[in-house]
Amino acid sequence: MDGNGRVGRLIITLYLVEKGILKKPILYLSDFFERNRTLYYDNLMRVREKNDITQWFKFFLVGVIETAKNSIETFDGILKLQKEIEIKIQSLGSRSSNAMTIINHLFHKPIIDAQLTKLITKLSLPSVYKLINELEELKILEEITGGKRGKLFAFKEYLDLFK
Repeated sequence: MDGNGRVGRLIITLYLVEKGILKKPILYLSDFFERNRTLYYDNLMRVREKNDITQWFKFFLVGVIETAKNSIETFDGILKLQKEIEIKIQSLGSRSSNAMTIINHLFHKPIIDAQLTKLITKLSLPSVYKLINELEELKILEEITGGKRGKLFAFKEYLDLFK
């Protein structure tokens, strides 16, 4: 409740980076611990009450393994999605280059609007709206505001990989 657990998990990840076990601090154990909250607390209490650090390490390492496997699956999903989208975008002909510029941006920031698309592609607003419409038809973008103005579009298939 006081945040020490989050700080501890962060310190573990940073320690693994510092020791060269991880190249970057990308190990996100909080999701595993949250999904296994009862076991998490039970194992912590077991260390406190019975000095059983071995059981804690077993539980922790299961979390590392599961988190690493999930990360690999997500990464593989991203690579597969990139290939699928490259194939879809080829159908846009001469507009595929601008579409790919948008897609590359979406892999970094998966929400976009017409003004940002205009800025990224340097296209006129009518051309931007046409391109966004085509990306919607290809099921790459999905409008998420439901309004007539100020529409936002999400790269939903990409976002779904992180659920």
